Amino acid sequence: MKKYIPVLTIAGSDSGGGAGIQADLKTFSALGCFGTSAITAITVQNTLGVRAIHSIPTDIVAGQIRAVMDDIRPRAIKIGMIHRADLAVEIANVLKNYPEVPVVFDPVMVATSGDKLIENETVLALEEYLFPLAKLITPNLDEATILAKMPIANIDEMKKAAAAILAKGSSAVLVKGGHLLGETLYDVYLDKTGHEHIITSKAIATTNTHGTGCTLSSAIAAFLAQGFGLIEAIMAASEYIHRAIEAGKEVKTGAGHGPLNHFFNPLKLIVDEME
Repeated sequence: MKKYIPVLTIAGSDSGGGAGIQADLKTFSALGCFGTSAITAITVQNTLGVRAIHSIPTDIVAGQIRAVMDDIRPRAIKIGMIHRADLAVEIANVLKNYPEVPVVFDPVMVATSGDKLIENETVLALEEYLFPLAKLITPNLDEATILAKMPIANIDEMKKAAAAILAKGSSAVLVKGGHLLGETLYDVYLDKTGHEHIITSKAIATTNTHGTGCTLSSAIAAFLAQGFGLIEAIMAASEYIHRAIEAGKEVKTGAGHGPLNHFFNPLKLIVDEME
Protein backbone atom coordinates (compact mmCIF):
# COMPACT_ATOMS: atom_id res chain seq x y z
CA MET A 1 0.00 0.00 0.00
CA LYS A 2 1.19 3.51 -0.79
CA LYS A 3 0.62 6.64 1.27
CA TYR A 4 1.52 10.31 1.16
CA ILE A 5 3.35 11.78 4.15
CA PRO A 6 0.70 13.83 6.01
CA VAL A 7 1.44 16.77 8.32
CA LEU A 8 -1.10 18.80 10.31
CA THR A 9 -0.96 22.53 11.01
CA ILE A 10 -3.05 24.06 13.79
CA ALA A 11 -2.84 27.80 13.24
CA GLY A 12 -4.51 31.01 12.11
CA SER A 13 -5.36 32.02 8.56
CA ASP A 14 -3.47 34.93 6.94
CA SER A 15 -5.54 36.61 4.23
CA GLY A 16 -2.33 38.05 2.79
CA GLY A 17 -1.03 34.52 2.17
CA GLY A 18 2.45 35.01 3.61
CA ALA A 19 2.13 33.50 7.08
CA GLY A 20 -0.11 31.23 9.15
CA ILE A 21 -2.01 28.35 7.60
CA GLN A 22 -1.19 29.54 4.10
CA ALA A 23 2.57 29.55 4.70
CA ASP A 24 2.37 26.21 6.49
CA LEU A 25 0.56 24.45 3.64
CA LYS A 26 2.92 25.96 1.07
CA THR A 27 5.89 24.71 3.08
CA PHE A 28 4.49 21.20 3.46
CA SER A 29 3.83 21.06 -0.28
CA ALA A 30 7.24 22.46 -1.21
CA LEU A 31 8.91 19.77 0.90
CA GLY A 32 6.91 16.90 -0.56
CA CYS A 33 4.38 16.40 2.25
CA PHE A 34 0.58 16.29 2.25
CA GLY A 35 -0.75 19.22 4.28
CA THR A 36 -3.84 19.13 6.49
CA SER A 37 -5.12 21.94 8.69
CA ALA A 38 -7.15 23.08 11.67
CA ILE A 39 -7.83 26.83 11.58
CA THR A 40 -7.82 28.56 14.97
CA ALA A 41 -8.61 32.11 13.81
CA ILE A 42 -9.15 34.19 10.71
CA THR A 43 -6.93 37.25 10.57
CA VAL A 44 -7.65 40.28 8.42
CA GLN A 45 -4.16 41.21 7.29
CA ASN A 46 -1.81 42.00 4.44
CA THR A 47 1.88 42.86 4.15
CA LEU A 48 1.32 46.06 6.15
CA GLY A 49 -0.18 44.49 9.26
CA VAL A 50 -3.11 42.90 11.04
CA ARG A 51 -6.43 44.74 10.96
CA ALA A 52 -8.68 42.31 12.83
CA ILE A 53 -8.85 38.78 14.25
CA HIS A 54 -11.96 36.57 14.18
CA SER A 55 -11.88 33.61 16.56
CA ILE A 56 -13.04 30.17 15.49
CA PRO A 57 -15.24 28.44 18.12
CA THR A 58 -13.28 26.07 20.33
CA ASP A 59 -15.41 23.03 19.49
CA ILE A 60 -14.91 23.63 15.76
CA VAL A 61 -11.13 23.82 16.19
CA ALA A 62 -11.13 20.61 18.22
CA GLY A 63 -13.41 18.99 15.66
CA GLN A 64 -11.05 19.83 12.82
CA ILE A 65 -8.14 18.24 14.68
CA ARG A 66 -10.09 15.09 15.53
CA ALA A 67 -11.37 14.73 11.97
CA VAL A 68 -7.81 14.74 10.63
CA MET A 69 -6.36 12.57 13.38
CA ASP A 70 -9.12 9.96 13.12
CA ASP A 71 -8.73 9.49 9.38
CA ILE A 72 -5.48 10.74 7.90
CA ARG A 73 -3.27 10.56 11.04
CA PRO A 74 -0.39 12.97 10.35
CA ARG A 75 3.17 11.98 11.17
CA ALA A 76 3.93 15.39 12.68
CA ILE A 77 2.00 18.43 13.91
CA LYS A 78 2.86 22.11 13.77
CA ILE A 79 1.05 24.51 16.11
CA GLY A 80 1.04 28.22 15.42
CA MET A 81 -1.30 31.00 16.51
CA ILE A 82 -3.27 30.09 19.66
CA HIS A 83 -4.66 33.40 20.90
CA ARG A 84 -7.09 32.31 23.65
CA ALA A 85 -6.52 30.41 26.88
CA ASP A 86 -9.60 28.17 26.48
CA LEU A 87 -8.42 27.21 23.01
CA ALA A 88 -5.00 26.20 24.34
CA VAL A 89 -6.65 23.97 26.94
CA GLU A 90 -8.97 22.29 24.41
CA ILE A 91 -6.21 21.67 21.87
CA ALA A 92 -4.07 20.11 24.60
CA ASN A 93 -6.98 17.88 25.65
CA VAL A 94 -7.23 16.56 22.10
CA LEU A 95 -3.53 16.17 21.35
CA LYS A 96 -2.67 14.35 24.58
CA ASN A 97 -4.46 11.36 23.04
CA TYR A 98 -1.79 11.14 20.33
CA PRO A 99 1.55 11.21 22.21
CA GLU A 100 3.31 9.33 19.41
CA VAL A 101 2.92 12.26 16.97
CA PRO A 102 5.71 14.87 17.40
CA VAL A 103 4.54 18.46 17.93
CA VAL A 104 6.48 21.55 16.83
CA PHE A 105 5.04 24.61 18.57
CA ASP A 106 5.72 28.10 17.23
CA PRO A 107 4.27 30.31 20.00
CA VAL A 108 3.08 33.12 17.75
CA MET A 109 2.63 36.29 19.79
CA VAL A 110 3.85 39.16 17.63
CA ALA A 111 3.55 39.52 13.84
CA THR A 112 6.43 40.65 11.62
CA SER A 113 4.66 44.02 11.39
CA GLY A 114 4.83 44.37 15.18
CA ASP A 115 1.13 43.69 15.78
CA LYS A 116 0.40 41.71 18.94
CA LEU A 117 -1.60 38.58 18.13
CA ILE A 118 -2.20 36.99 21.52
CA GLU A 119 -4.17 37.79 24.66
CA ASN A 120 -2.02 38.29 27.76
CA GLU A 121 -3.69 35.60 29.86
CA THR A 122 -3.15 33.08 27.09
CA VAL A 123 0.62 32.96 27.64
CA LEU A 124 0.23 31.12 30.94
CA ALA A 125 -2.17 28.64 29.35
CA LEU A 126 0.28 27.93 26.53
CA GLU A 127 3.03 27.26 29.05
CA GLU A 128 0.90 25.03 31.28
CA TYR A 129 -0.99 22.97 28.69
CA LEU A 130 0.85 23.01 25.35
CA PHE A 131 4.54 23.33 26.22
CA PRO A 132 4.65 19.88 27.89
CA LEU A 133 3.23 18.29 24.72
CA ALA A 134 5.80 19.86 22.39
CA LYS A 135 8.87 18.10 21.06
CA LEU A 136 10.20 21.55 20.14
CA ILE A 137 9.23 25.18 20.81
CA THR A 138 10.47 27.83 18.34
CA PRO A 139 10.09 31.37 19.75
CA ASN A 140 11.61 34.37 18.02
CA LEU A 141 13.34 37.04 20.11
CA ASP A 142 10.15 39.01 20.82
CA GLU A 143 8.39 35.84 21.96
CA ALA A 144 11.42 34.60 23.92
CA THR A 145 11.55 37.94 25.72
CA ILE A 146 7.93 37.51 26.81
CA LEU A 147 8.37 33.87 27.82
CA ALA A 148 11.72 34.24 29.60
CA LYS A 149 10.81 37.63 31.08
CA MET A 150 14.18 39.12 30.19
CA PRO A 151 15.73 41.39 27.55
CA ILE A 152 17.66 39.62 24.79
CA ALA A 153 20.34 41.52 22.91
CA ASN A 154 23.09 38.97 22.25
CA ILE A 155 23.81 35.26 21.96
CA ASP A 156 24.63 34.82 25.66
CA GLU A 157 21.23 36.23 26.59
CA MET A 158 19.65 33.95 23.99
CA LYS A 159 21.22 30.98 25.80
CA LYS A 160 19.88 32.17 29.16
CA ALA A 161 16.43 32.71 27.67
CA ALA A 162 16.48 29.23 26.13
CA ALA A 163 17.21 27.71 29.55
CA ALA A 164 14.43 29.73 31.18
CA ILE A 165 11.90 28.68 28.54
CA LEU A 166 13.00 25.04 28.64
CA ALA A 167 12.28 25.01 32.39
CA LYS A 168 8.60 25.61 31.58
CA GLY A 169 8.18 22.01 30.45
CA SER A 170 9.00 21.40 26.80
CA SER A 171 11.48 18.80 25.55
CA ALA A 172 13.54 21.28 23.53
CA VAL A 173 13.58 24.94 22.52
CA LEU A 174 14.99 26.80 19.52
CA VAL A 175 15.37 30.54 20.18
CA LYS A 176 15.50 32.26 16.81
CA GLY A 177 17.83 35.26 16.59
CA GLY A 178 16.79 36.69 13.25
CA HIS A 179 15.85 40.04 14.81
CA LEU A 180 19.39 40.73 16.04
CA LEU A 181 21.39 43.07 13.85
CA GLY A 182 24.59 41.82 12.26
CA GLU A 183 26.02 39.98 9.27
CA THR A 184 25.67 36.60 10.99
CA LEU A 185 22.42 35.28 12.46
CA TYR A 186 22.31 32.86 15.37
CA ASP A 187 19.65 30.39 16.52
CA VAL A 188 20.14 28.68 19.89
CA TYR A 189 18.94 25.11 20.43
CA LEU A 190 18.74 23.57 23.90
CA ASP A 191 17.08 20.36 25.05
CA LYS A 192 16.32 18.86 28.44
CA THR A 193 19.38 16.60 28.26
CA GLY A 194 21.51 19.75 28.31
CA HIS A 195 22.56 19.46 24.66
CA GLU A 196 23.16 22.90 23.14
CA HIS A 197 23.60 23.62 19.46
CA ILE A 198 24.21 26.99 17.78
CA ILE A 199 22.98 27.38 14.20
CA THR A 200 24.51 30.18 12.16
CA SER A 201 23.49 31.69 8.85
CA LYS A 202 24.37 34.74 6.80
CA ALA A 203 21.95 37.66 7.07
CA ILE A 204 20.12 38.53 3.85
CA ALA A 205 19.29 42.17 3.14
CA THR A 206 15.53 42.15 2.47
CA THR A 207 12.21 43.16 4.01
CA ASN A 208 10.57 40.01 2.63
CA THR A 209 10.52 38.09 5.90
CA HIS A 210 6.78 37.83 6.58
CA GLY A 211 5.96 34.29 7.69
CA THR A 212 9.55 33.24 8.36
CA GLY A 213 8.72 31.76 11.77
CA CYS A 214 5.65 29.94 10.50
CA THR A 215 7.64 28.52 7.62
CA LEU A 216 10.56 27.36 9.76
CA SER A 217 8.38 25.48 12.26
CA SER A 218 6.38 23.93 9.42
CA ALA A 219 9.56 22.84 7.67
CA ILE A 220 10.85 21.23 10.86
CA ALA A 221 7.54 19.35 11.21
CA ALA A 222 7.72 18.24 7.57
CA PHE A 223 11.22 16.85 7.99
CA LEU A 224 10.25 15.11 11.25
CA ALA A 225 7.35 13.51 9.38
CA GLN A 226 9.86 12.19 6.86
CA GLY A 227 11.84 10.48 9.59
CA PHE A 228 14.58 13.03 10.26
CA GLY A 229 15.99 13.33 13.78
CA LEU A 230 15.24 16.61 15.58
CA ILE A 231 18.61 18.32 15.07
CA GLU A 232 18.75 17.02 11.50
CA ALA A 233 15.24 18.38 10.85
CA ILE A 234 16.15 21.78 12.31
CA MET A 235 19.28 22.03 10.17
CA ALA A 236 17.42 21.02 7.00
CA ALA A 237 14.61 23.48 7.77
CA SER A 238 17.09 26.30 8.43
CA GLU A 239 18.72 25.67 5.05
CA TYR A 240 15.29 25.68 3.37
CA ILE A 241 14.40 29.00 5.04
CA HIS A 242 17.68 30.63 4.02
CA ARG A 243 17.24 29.60 0.39
CA ALA A 244 13.56 30.66 0.36
CA ILE A 245 14.45 34.12 1.67
CA GLU A 246 17.31 34.43 -0.84
CA ALA A 247 15.02 33.41 -3.71
CA GLY A 248 12.35 35.95 -2.74
CA LYS A 249 14.45 38.85 -1.47
CA GLU A 250 13.88 41.11 -4.50
CA VAL A 251 10.24 40.20 -5.24
CA LYS A 252 7.67 42.93 -4.63
CA THR A 253 4.48 41.70 -2.94
CA GLY A 254 2.42 44.51 -1.41
CA ALA A 255 3.76 47.64 0.25
CA GLY A 256 5.08 46.07 3.47
CA HIS A 257 6.91 42.92 4.53
CA GLY A 258 6.62 40.48 1.65
CA PRO A 259 6.66 36.66 1.89
CA LEU A 260 9.38 34.13 1.25
CA ASN A 261 9.61 32.22 -2.02
CA HIS A 262 8.35 28.89 -0.70
CA PHE A 263 8.45 27.18 -4.08
CA PHE A 264 11.99 28.02 -5.19
CA ASN A 265 12.69 24.30 -5.63
CA PRO A 266 9.54 22.25 -4.86
CA LEU A 267 9.71 18.52 -4.32
CA LYS A 268 7.25 16.06 -5.79
CA LEU A 269 4.66 14.75 -3.34
CA ILE A 270 6.44 11.92 -1.54
CA VAL A 271 4.79 8.50 -1.65
CA ASP A 272 5.86 5.95 0.92
CA GLU A 273 5.40 2.21 0.63
CA MET A 274 3.37 1.09 3.64
CA GLU A 275 2.85 -2.40 5.00
